[in-house]
Amino acid sequence: MRHDTIKERNAEQFRRLTGVKRATFDQMASYLTGAKAQQKAKGGKPNGLCIEDQLLMMLSYWREYRTYFHVGQTYGISESQAYRIIRWCEDTLKNSRLFNLPGRKAVCSIAREFEVVLIDATETPIERPKKDSGAIIRAKRSGTR
Repeated sequence: MRHDTIKERNAEQFRRLTGVKRATFDQMASYLTGAKAQQKAKGGKPNGLCIEDQLLMMLSYWREYRTYFHVGQTYGISESQAYRIIRWCEDTLKNSRLFNLPGRKAVCSIAREFEVVLIDATETPIERPKKDSGAIIRAKRSGTR
């Protein structure tokens, strides 16, 4: 799945495919573009994938729990290069602190009402008819079962 093929999708399909809204995806891509420009100012070999495809690769790795080998085969790159790209995207976005989720303490401090549903899962014996050993013995003697 390349960025060229999914950019025409509507907002709901885009979110279902990537796991993020289009606006969030665009913010991530613009931040990664700036970070890549700073990185390439020092020199280095250019990457064969555009930033959007690299970000999409990272999101598909998170969303689908695929191996680096499978992700690399989808994008036509090696397993090690897929690992480096995904790791770079993760680290860059993590260090930006723009896309962090609130911590456990922040979530716990928010006053929320929880709806609790209790399910009775007690064990009850199954009602089965008792085996009549006399009927089994009579069936064996008569030769029919």
